[in-house]
Amino acid sequence: MIQQLETVLKALGEPTRLKIVKLLSVRELCVCELEAVLGISQPRISQHLRVLKEAGIVKERKERQRSFYSLAGTLKTGEIASFAEYMRAEIAQLPELSPEVARLQNLDCNEAVRKCKNSPLP
Repeated sequence: MIQQLETVLKALGEPTRLKIVKLLSVRELCVCELEAVLGISQPRISQHLRVLKEAGIVKERKERQRSFYSLAGTLKTGEIASFAEYMRAEIAQLPELSPEVARLQNLDCNEAVRKCKNSPLP
């Protein structure tokens, strides 16, 4: 679960890709339409779309020589729901975070943390 979330959040962690996702939430668009709306080159848009496609956020539909892009259904339900579920879950219930949970529980015993917290502020 955490790897898929990481992939999606990395893909969405870029302003142009966020704009593309928002535009595609309105309607299906081809690259030339995105180019006209965003004012950036076709190769740059294609790079962004590739990242979004690999993350499963957008899907492509080919019609003759043109590709049309829209949001994949998983973004609307899957990843967003998974992220919300992940954030609501008790940290101790997430096996992939068990080493971090153990360290968090023993934070008061950590000498480096104690030293940092006790050092005077400038």
